[in-house]
Amino acid sequence: MPAADRLFPRTAALAPRAARRSRSELRARLLRLRQRAFLILQCALGASGAWLVASDVLHHREPFFAPVTAVICLGMSYGQRVRRVADVMLGVAIGVLIGDIFTHFFGSGAWQITVVAVLAMSVATLLGAGLLLITQAGLQAVIVTTLVAQPGEAFSRWIDAVIGGSLALALTILAPAAPVRRPRQRAAAVVRELSQMLSDTERALREGNHDLASRTLARARASESMLSDLRSASEEGMAVVRISPFRRRDLPAVQVIADLLEPLDRAIRNLRVLVRRASIATWRGEQVPAAYVALLASLAEATDEISAELQERRIPTRSRAGLAAIAELSAVIDPAAGLSSEVMRAQIRSMVVDLLMLTGLPYEEAREFVPESMSTEGPGPDPDAELGDD
Repeated sequence: MPAADRLFPRTAALAPRAARRSRSELRARLLRLRQRAFLILQCALGASGAWLVASDVLHHREPFFAPVTAVICLGMSYGQRVRRVADVMLGVAIGVLIGDIFTHFFGSGAWQITVVAVLAMSVATLLGAGLLLITQAGLQAVIVTTLVAQPGEAFSRWIDAVIGGSLALALTILAPAAPVRRPRQRAAAVVRELSQMLSDTERALREGNHDLASRTLARARASESMLSDLRSASEEGMAVVRISPFRRRDLPAVQVIADLLEPLDRAIRNLRVLVRRASIATWRGEQVPAAYVALLASLAEATDEISAELQERRIPTRSRAGLAAIAELSAVIDPAAGLSSEVMRAQIRSMVVDLLMLTGLPYEEAREFVPESMSTEGPGPDPDAELGDD
């Protein structure tokens, strides 16, 4: 068979997959555009507003730095936190001012660019600036040095930069681009990931699938990044509702999500221990009691319900009854259970406490839901009492 004939069936088989992937990427890009549409519009309006103020109010000719500073401050301030906008604005203003002063007395050239870049970045460093502010100071100083000012327009570029930055700061306070729904969506996504990992762990134990357990353990270890994203989104949301007068009514809802960070962090830590012991159990071929595996399945369902309620902007109180039932069942010790099985049972009990806290209960009340462990042969010491909740 000719090579071209052999290649055609393979190409035909890959075509549908490529088409699906292209559609998926297009949807993802359209979603990204929709999420950033307000920020894009805000940058555009900020640039035009800064230009109008500098040109029509102050009568500056070609006020280049006013719209540029506005776009830089708004576009580079992820989350629209006032501190970041102010930092970028200060960095731009420092760079433009030093560049304006230096070129006014010494003109433009290669050695002038070197000097103003060093001076601007050094001043920003001495002011305790971060890397973003220092970089902006150096960049703007270089731009000013290479763009020769018109006669009689000394220091007007610095004024333009201040106008653009001030307008960006005002837009950030009055109409922040960061949505306050983002923390709740991120929290729901983190809890949904917990549910999926619990479900995969249950299936790995039921099937004795060590590969699945190992992959789930890798996911659990990587879940810290999701929590970091949630923490960042929560701080972002809190900043928005505190600085914007139009978002103050959202403060209680955003505070609820902020309060979830600690129990979610504990739940992720406990899950990592649980999945690690599941991986060891499948590797050693240890038989895990069916009752313990069923607890994992029930916990996955309860966690998924919590995620759905968070997504629907409700405090997940409906899950308390299911979690209380899991806590009761987890108190029963199977005498045939090995070390890995008992560690997993202990972590399930700890995760019940963490998830009950996600439903709005304080730690002391959540812990009361988890009874003391007892063997099927009668009451006994609680083997998970020293494992803690971390």
